[in-house]
Amino acid sequence: MTSQEIKNLTDDYIMPTYGRFPVVIDHGQGARVYSPEGQEYIDFSSGIGVNSLGYGNQKWLDAIVKQAGKLGHISNLFYTEPAARLAAILCQRTGMSNVFFANGGGEANEGVIKLARKYSFDKYGAGRGSIISLRNSFHGRTITTLKATGQEVFHNYFFPFTEGFFYAEANDINSILEADDLAEREADYFGKDEGVGGNICAVLIELIQGEGGVLPLERDYVNKLAALCAERDWLLLVDEVQTGIGRTGSLFAFQRYNIQPDVVSFAKGIAGGLPMSGFLANEKCKNILTPGTHATTFGGNPVCAAAGLAVQEILSDEFLLEVQWKGQYLREQIESLNLPCLGKTRGMGLMIGIEVKDGYSNKSLASQLIENGLLVLTAGSGLRLLPPLAITKEEIDAGVAIMKKVLI
Repeated sequence: MTSQEIKNLTDDYIMPTYGRFPVVIDHGQGARVYSPEGQEYIDFSSGIGVNSLGYGNQKWLDAIVKQAGKLGHISNLFYTEPAARLAAILCQRTGMSNVFFANGGGEANEGVIKLARKYSFDKYGAGRGSIISLRNSFHGRTITTLKATGQEVFHNYFFPFTEGFFYAEANDINSILEADDLAEREADYFGKDEGVGGNICAVLIELIQGEGGVLPLERDYVNKLAALCAERDWLLLVDEVQTGIGRTGSLFAFQRYNIQPDVVSFAKGIAGGLPMSGFLANEKCKNILTPGTHATTFGGNPVCAAAGLAVQEILSDEFLLEVQWKGQYLREQIESLNLPCLGKTRGMGLMIGIEVKDGYSNKSLASQLIENGLLVLTAGSGLRLLPPLAITKEEIDAGVAIMKKVLI
């Protein structure tokens, strides 16, 4: 099919929930993708961070084909080797105790929220189920994770939401305490069993606010927050849907912050392009979810888990150090261009935000770059880059050259 035929068929039969760029992608190799007509694009987006190994990785492909021919799916009422091995590797590499496998980031964060509320219910009883999240955050598209998201722009249309969420400003411990006070006042006014959730049981954060503009939290703030959570027996929940699985130059971003969360979610890059997600729990939380309290039909699918094992094999400690170097190199190259429309870069590893200066539109700049062969993303008011972790220096240079040519 031609690109136009594919666009027409999409417009006729797929719900119009995405603001798509007018580009059809047919295949790829490395960090390059191609339209049906052969138009080449350097990919600085990797499917919003999903295609961690880029395109056409042979080890990943071999693992998928081998497992698909052996066993494509069986329910979680039975044991399978790929899921068991992947769970063990993730726990061994993070110091966490066990894992629940799911399918997408929103679903993973739903499970994290359920675990936190059950932990508190088991220990303290009803009336202690509220969660603090940060303004400018993003945690998913389900009704509950939308409510956890601290951006009003995502809340319209879908009322009523799940209750029991309170918001605080990032990098401000006093704002956390104020949210706790508000939760307590509401619980006293409405009564702890009136659906508002009662007092706080957990704090949910992204260490780098991705959709909010690629904004890393301050290290001192994160350390103080971890200490506060431990002191009050609030669970520290870290959403690493976007930052996890090597994106920041360590397997998880929390490892670069030198903290150990109680529960951490992951998705995107875990299976290198196949739909998979999940969350890890520490020793304190490992047995909170029991038979009948949480489930998902496709979680831990053998083919996805086999792909995840291939990703883990490639993401060695040496590979992750290269991700750190590549990210620093890419940021230096962009800033050295001194483009009139772009300001400073920020981020960690190959999760990079670029300031767009006043008078310029990030969406317009993204469209210009894509039209000229460089796939990029937007976030907040800036540009967002999430290249494949396996991108080469030559591919980085080719992408920067397009930026230099187009954004003059």
